[in-house]
Amino acid sequence: MKNTFDGQMPERLLQACALEGGQLSPVILGSMFQAVMNPHERRNVGAHYTSEKNIQKLIKPLFLDELYNELVRAKGNQTQLQALHQKLATLRFLDPACGCGNFLVITYRELRELEIQVLRELQKSGQNFLAIRDMNYVKIEQFYGIESDEVACQIAQVAMWLVDHQMNLKVSQEFGQYLVRVPLTKAATIVHGNALRLDWEGLVPKAQLHYILGNPPFVGKQLQDSKQKADMKLIFADVPGAGVLDYVTAWYLKAAKYIQGTTIRGAFVSTNSIAQGEQVGVLWNELYQRYHLKIHFAHRTFAWRNEATGNAAVHCVIIGFGVQDRDDKRLFDYENIWGEPTERKMKNINPYLVEGSDLVILKRRNPIAKVPPIVFGSMPNDGGHLLFTEAEKQEFLQKQPDAQPFFKPFLSAKEFINKIPRWCLWLPDAKPNELQKMPAVMKRIEAVTQHRLASNRLSTQKLAAVPTLFAEIRQPTSDYILVPRTTSETRKYIPIGCFDSNHIVSDTCQAISNGDLYLFGQLMSQMHITWVKYICGRLKSDFRYSNTIVYNNYPFPQNVSEAQKQKVAQAAQKVLEVRAHYPDSSLAELYDPLSMPPALVSAHQALDKAVDLCYRPQPFANELSRIEYLFNLYEQLTAPMVKVEKKKRKTKATKV
Repeated sequence: MKNTFDGQMPERLLQACALEGGQLSPVILGSMFQAVMNPHERRNVGAHYTSEKNIQKLIKPLFLDELYNELVRAKGNQTQLQALHQKLATLRFLDPACGCGNFLVITYRELRELEIQVLRELQKSGQNFLAIRDMNYVKIEQFYGIESDEVACQIAQVAMWLVDHQMNLKVSQEFGQYLVRVPLTKAATIVHGNALRLDWEGLVPKAQLHYILGNPPFVGKQLQDSKQKADMKLIFADVPGAGVLDYVTAWYLKAAKYIQGTTIRGAFVSTNSIAQGEQVGVLWNELYQRYHLKIHFAHRTFAWRNEATGNAAVHCVIIGFGVQDRDDKRLFDYENIWGEPTERKMKNINPYLVEGSDLVILKRRNPIAKVPPIVFGSMPNDGGHLLFTEAEKQEFLQKQPDAQPFFKPFLSAKEFINKIPRWCLWLPDAKPNELQKMPAVMKRIEAVTQHRLASNRLSTQKLAAVPTLFAEIRQPTSDYILVPRTTSETRKYIPIGCFDSNHIVSDTCQAISNGDLYLFGQLMSQMHITWVKYICGRLKSDFRYSNTIVYNNYPFPQNVSEAQKQKVAQAAQKVLEVRAHYPDSSLAELYDPLSMPPALVSAHQALDKAVDLCYRPQPFANELSRIEYLFNLYEQLTAPMVKVEKKKRKTKATKV
């Protein structure tokens, strides 16, 4: 083994030992551990250590703000102060994915800080402390953690002792009595193991616990290894559709089961994927229907920051929950994901983290509105033998010029958005005698046959019997609206197009036959993209436009007048005309936020206004007001029961 302890190391070690460590933040231990982890290993286990700032975002609305409010009310009242002090000593905290203990460390430190303030107030009220040691009620034994990495467990234990020592020094300085706990006979209970397979009740009886908190692993459904998939199968054994869920969701369900019949409250930092798209329907339908969970507070999407090198490039949410309902729910929104949140008080928060009823958007076979159906395009499954680039087409036609009538433009999402010409041999109407006269075409057909026969799937092998056809044909027979199934989240609008039936649409897109300019305008609007952002699934960070989730559930405006429809259609036509002024630019270029032409921006703004007026005469202040309105309309359309009048109330936004 190479000796890395070189000649300079002893001197550096002595210099480090001479540094004052009393002010060292224990949080830095976790950051250092993350920094030396193999990046691939870190990704596999979903290890992302939380900054103190982000921990505060969770613990303040979970319990800390409430405790400080109790302190304010108790000031000057010795009995109430003593009761609060006793309460602090009873609180128990569990982090079931504690890593190096950052959540436990900061929570313990904040509880000790609060205790110091309580002691100050007790002194002011006339209480004398003969021995400050006897007045130090808050102990590290009140904290529990579970962690799958053994080294991280040890770091968490040391970090808790370190912060305990630091707080003891602070108490000593504050009250003039030396407080030290040596030898270290007491400790937080940090267990090494898989939290999804351990019995939490065996670690801490739920009758004794008050709060569950933490930052469970960030591992998407496609990145889970075999052990993680087995964990998910265990936790979601009887939950339909659970295969789409991220790893973090298992902690929500495990916590929901554990807190049944208690007043325990919980909160987790999570990737924002669990508050978007199909995951919401699967996870929260289970949490609502079976475990009756309620969201108490939430931080909407914000960007991840921590003290470690190699900052995690993720967007997060924080969700606080319990089985009891609360009237004082709090929603924290971010106008800029790197900025500070604005808080709103509200009656209810739904799992998309907006104000509204506890609804989830589930897959629907047919649209809830009176609009034409949307269907996938045609899937070749041909091994590429029926598809051609522009150059390949020209080369092919030089050898087989009589194949020209059978070439048709082929539209996949990538080529459509990036203006890349592509072609296909479209042979449904080709006659056998015509095909036999084109040996180059016959060679391609034979290649399709061999490709399908080589498949492991029986259904594909059977398709070898019809090699002149695409595997699945859903080509519109009329003009249609094309919607790409995947599009970048950075675009303000989804690039959507209008085509005639001569353009073959692939299964990377979806098509709406007989779609008119009014429908095109609705789909190109700010209202519609707002719905997409909240409801659609994601491919990495890109939007995945779904027929069953997004389109079929979209609450199109109701009772729209002909005059309003005409204004939308005219505005939509203007968008197409402006796009036509840039024949050399692709839709990717036209809809890039940095290069979008001012004329196109103006045309879309006019279209947005026309669409908004179809919903209501009052303008929408922001994206949040749009989605809250759409959820309310969705609820009316899907639950046409006797409507209960709700009292209007004013909400006040405050910076926090």
